[in-house]
Amino acid sequence: MDNSLYAAVDLGSNSFHMVIAHLSEGRFRIVDRIKERVRLAEGMDEQKRMSPEAMERGLACLSLFAERLTNIKPDQIRIAGTYTLRRASNAREFVSEAAKVLNHPIEIISGQEEARLIYQGVAHTQHIEGQVLVIDIGGGSTELIIGEGFEHKALTSRKMGCVSFTQSFFASGKLSDKHFTNAVLEAQHQLAPIVNQYRKLGWQSCLGSSGSIRTVRDVLQGEGLTDGSITLEGLERLKALMIEHKRVDNLKLVGLTEERQEVFAAAVAILLGLFTSLPIERLDYSDGALREGLLYEFEERLQHHDIRERTAQALGTHYRMDRKQAARVEQSVLTLFDALQEPWQMEIEPYRAILGWAARLHEIGLAINYSGIHRHSAYILQHTDLPGFNQDDQALLAALVRFQRKGLKLAELPPLPNHDLQTVLRCIRILRLAVAAHHKRQDNLLPEWKVAVQGDQLVVTLPIDWCEENRLLMQNLEKEHRYCQEQGWPLLFQLG
Repeated sequence: MDNSLYAAVDLGSNSFHMVIAHLSEGRFRIVDRIKERVRLAEGMDEQKRMSPEAMERGLACLSLFAERLTNIKPDQIRIAGTYTLRRASNAREFVSEAAKVLNHPIEIISGQEEARLIYQGVAHTQHIEGQVLVIDIGGGSTELIIGEGFEHKALTSRKMGCVSFTQSFFASGKLSDKHFTNAVLEAQHQLAPIVNQYRKLGWQSCLGSSGSIRTVRDVLQGEGLTDGSITLEGLERLKALMIEHKRVDNLKLVGLTEERQEVFAAAVAILLGLFTSLPIERLDYSDGALREGLLYEFEERLQHHDIRERTAQALGTHYRMDRKQAARVEQSVLTLFDALQEPWQMEIEPYRAILGWAARLHEIGLAINYSGIHRHSAYILQHTDLPGFNQDDQALLAALVRFQRKGLKLAELPPLPNHDLQTVLRCIRILRLAVAAHHKRQDNLLPEWKVAVQGDQLVVTLPIDWCEENRLLMQNLEKEHRYCQEQGWPLLFQLG
């Protein structure tokens, strides 16, 4: 294993990308890039099922990627699935097989998280002055971000991509003014909800980060229509030139590769919708994208600047949570986790961090009502955009909070295929114990935890004097004991 190598893999709707970088003196240097066109979204049926052929192409590509990943440490690899894997009804089937091929879990990220990572990829690879609008046209979605420096100010993911628009508007292969008009109108419709917000924020420059945008730039320049930037005039002239060719398979344009030919008209139509809606004067190309964003997030975490920590802090502030109580419960769950991690053989990453955030945010549902707080808290965490969290980790965070108190209806535990079920259940036990122990909401109330494990039984030893002085709290702990017994989780309180 080479400890200096890191890898990021982007499982897009049109292409799969992998970037490998060498870490030296706290900075990344790209040493390899691999890209394969798989057209994962092609052939998706009305039930939103990926076709067997598309899945086979994807798995074949990943078997090649797997060879390159063999000498990289597993905790220095990130693999993210985007629009098609968010949307497909059989995504779990593909992800399960893909994880076996790669011998590594795959994160499915939300559209907002995809947009955030794209912006980070651009911001770390391109000098930015003032506010910038970043656009990435993927196979199934288009992300738009306004930011300044390394901070985003607006994020959105719209349901329009070069593969999906090709299937909807150019499936016949014909190129006509009507085909383009219909596609542009749909793009404008998709953009309508965010136009006012983005115009109000404004931007000084505009950058595009996808292969589709790079190809449009290359063709505009190759055909002598622009000087290397994308403009509305250039796009209109390019559209007219394409209509003259009448069919997609007749397109012979300087800079247009065979690989991009099929989805090129859709990319041009989406750009026309963007330029006319926002509007945009000039768009330049940037090499940075989602995979670079994934990569540079490693750098942030190495420097202890974890975006997930900032997200948890921001949520606590937004919902005006009781910070002292959150800190009490968080300190206790981390103490318990550290004591039980080895005997219960729990992986530290990601469980310790997520358990800590669950403890910190377990009362977020008070913003709705105390009655059913555990359900309200879980709902907020499940349905809020959480920068830095992939979908599986967000689901785990919400699940831990959901089962913090009351009866254990584990039939309601959502599928968590990328997490070890036994560890998840043990994290629930730890959080419940800490929440019950801090019921009185007082500092310096608890004695030093003395916990031990006897098989699956959790043994908590408490001082006799303390138990006699805190009878109400002991009643609460005894109630938790009964809940655990009903679930078959042995919990023993003994006097020491």
